[in-house]
Amino acid sequence: MRSHARHWIGAALALALVAAAPAARSAADAAAAPVRNAGGAATARIKDVATVQGVRSNQLVGYGLVVGLDGSGDQTSQAPFTTQSLRNWLAQLGITLPPGVNPQLKNVAAVSVTALLPPFAKPGQTIDVTVNSVGNARSLRGGTLLAAPLRGLDGGVYAIAQGNLVVNGFGASAQDGSRVTVNVPTSGRIPNGATVERAVQASVGAQDNLTLSLRAADFTTATRMAERINRELGPDTAVPVDAISVRVQAPANPAQRVAFVSYLENLDFAPGDAPARVIINSRTGTVVIGSHVKVSPAAVSHGSLTVSIQEDVLVSQPQPFARNGETVVAPDSAIDVEQGGSRMFLFAPGVTLDEIVRAVNQVGAAPGDLVAILEALQQAGALRAELLVI
Repeated sequence: MRSHARHWIGAALALALVAAAPAARSAADAAAAPVRNAGGAATARIKDVATVQGVRSNQLVGYGLVVGLDGSGDQTSQAPFTTQSLRNWLAQLGITLPPGVNPQLKNVAAVSVTALLPPFAKPGQTIDVTVNSVGNARSLRGGTLLAAPLRGLDGGVYAIAQGNLVVNGFGASAQDGSRVTVNVPTSGRIPNGATVERAVQASVGAQDNLTLSLRAADFTTATRMAERINRELGPDTAVPVDAISVRVQAPANPAQRVAFVSYLENLDFAPGDAPARVIINSRTGTVVIGSHVKVSPAAVSHGSLTVSIQEDVLVSQPQPFARNGETVVAPDSAIDVEQGGSRMFLFAPGVTLDEIVRAVNQVGAAPGDLVAILEALQQAGALRAELLVI
């Protein structure tokens, strides 16, 4: 039964690809406006909301030395591992330092090297690497990374990194201790700085099926994706497993499977609406309110209280030619409390995002005030949304 299904899918895929060929040129010239279905909901391609399970990147990490710095490297007395690494590197080249010799270097820095190995990367391809100082170097500008092996979490070497660093930040200092730093001079990148030496075996699904994983778990989106695939390729071709996975029957032939995934990921459908959420960044004060956020009937009054404390120093000293008395320093503090006027505004049943923002702006509330109002509305049970603080 499965073999018949795979043959049917392969034939349907071939017919779909042939039928889609004449329309490819006109589709490429279509407007960039979002596509909408008959119900008016915006559609998205499967490749934009889901990935194929098993197709993933892998993190690589390594340790190395950056040389050629203009006196901005590690202070070897405080970072002894830099000297130890240099000794080991010189020993690999057949150079042995005399016992007891501790070179004081300023143009060498110990660094960590990280990279992301993309899926299906083959030996000989190049990938970008990021280099960060692990010692007390002031800057990596102008440095060159010596050959450093990049290892996976299994301990195997998958790439070799080496090259000149590109550093966006810089710093300058004076003899009096003043210093100016722009961006981060102790971090840089090497475009195409690592050569892949070993490939990671990756398979697109099992022998007779593959799994599509949604980037955001949603039961509605998983169901609609399976329905769209079944309408295109036949009943029971796709089955939603849970809120994030959809299992799809696929051809067993690897050549057909690549074409099948290419055709599959370009199908468009209407994903489910995102849940109502309010995202608050407590560090920057940024507030993001989803389009489905609504508020139950509530009245809000928000005022501001400002407390100002000013410290002055008064000096009391005796009169001229006085025999007794001493100079006394006395603090003089002034405290001022100011309460801003508050206005009350009323939220009617089912108030939308646009009305919430308009009402808050009318009373002149700052982003911090908006955060306080939203938290109070949630505590009162009037905010019909999930409040997330990041």
